[in-house]
Amino acid sequence: LGDRIDYRRETLVWAVEEGRLHLTSGGKAGIEPYDALILATGATDRILPILGWTLPGVFALGGAQALLKGQGCAIGRQIVFCGSSPLLYLAALQYAKSGAQVAAVVDTTPFLRKAAALPGLAGGWRTVGRGLSYMLALRRLGVEIIHGARPMEITGKDGVEGIVLDAPGRGRVAIACDAVALGFGLRPETQLAELAGASFRYDADFRQWFPVADADGRCLDALYVAGDGGAIGGADAAEASGALAAHAVLADRGRPAPGDVIARLRREVARWRLFQRGMTAAFAWPMALVAGLDNSVPVCRCENVTAGDIRETLGLDLGPREVNRLKALNRCGMGRCQGRFCGLSAAELIGAELKLPLEAVGRLRAQAPVKPLSQPMVGDA
Repeated sequence: LGDRIDYRRETLVWAVEEGRLHLTSGGKAGIEPYDALILATGATDRILPILGWTLPGVFALGGAQALLKGQGCAIGRQIVFCGSSPLLYLAALQYAKSGAQVAAVVDTTPFLRKAAALPGLAGGWRTVGRGLSYMLALRRLGVEIIHGARPMEITGKDGVEGIVLDAPGRGRVAIACDAVALGFGLRPETQLAELAGASFRYDADFRQWFPVADADGRCLDALYVAGDGGAIGGADAAEASGALAAHAVLADRGRPAPGDVIARLRREVARWRLFQRGMTAAFAWPMALVAGLDNSVPVCRCENVTAGDIRETLGLDLGPREVNRLKALNRCGMGRCQGRFCGLSAAELIGAELKLPLEAVGRLRAQAPVKPLSQPMVGDA
């Protein structure tokens, strides 16, 4: 397809407005008009802030995996994988097989809760089987797996030296390590969809906001979403939803695909997204841990806004009851990541402190640039 498409490698789209993409590539800025836009922006790790999570040596789970797969680098010599995500076991096994020392896998969801969630995973038994095989393989390699643990603190002075847990039946447990990979499921990258005009809906199972789209990914007349940037579904759903979005573009321009093709793709996407909904029960977002954060824990690492700062702001006369108002008053979510990594935790903390449903707390509104821009940017891309 090389002679039929304009393929832009290593290009960042940092804003969308009025049918135009604002982008940068190689330090040069440019504007690209469009009459139809498919956004396949994917997802990033959802991170739970804990004491010590800003120490050097703490990585997002996906970041740790990307370093190993893309550059052949391990994040440390003795590594703990911590969170609530099926990727914990895959990433830990990949590291162990590469020769890295995996000190432990710490899963905050109890094993019995995973077992209780099995009926909701009926649409993906093969995937469930792979996940169980990862656990067994780690056990055979001598890796300790701790289910239902509560991470209390990542310790160290100039870098990670260990992690302290509250482990079921064992109480306080300290594990020596020099790196920690954190991951608590996924959050969609939706900023560009919002800037392009998409509406959003709250999903109580995922406790997140997703773009409003029909079964084929159609948000607006010229806007379409595919993959985890539209709804969390995993790699198989992403591939099928991408095909659906492409067919939707063609159909809207008078070139519909055969009905049986569309029906098959819709069934595939629905099956995997239902499976991922079941996974939210098997690997739960530990909202109780957010509510119980120590006041000293940084929630917004860009602006160094702690849980105590947020609670203090909430206690003000006419204090905020919505996450964007909190941002305006104490800068939580105003830094380089634009709230992409602190927004969900900040909203959970507001809801817990004020006894409000998370839907009422809202979500941080997207603003350009959606990611930090390299400087200087000159000329046209």
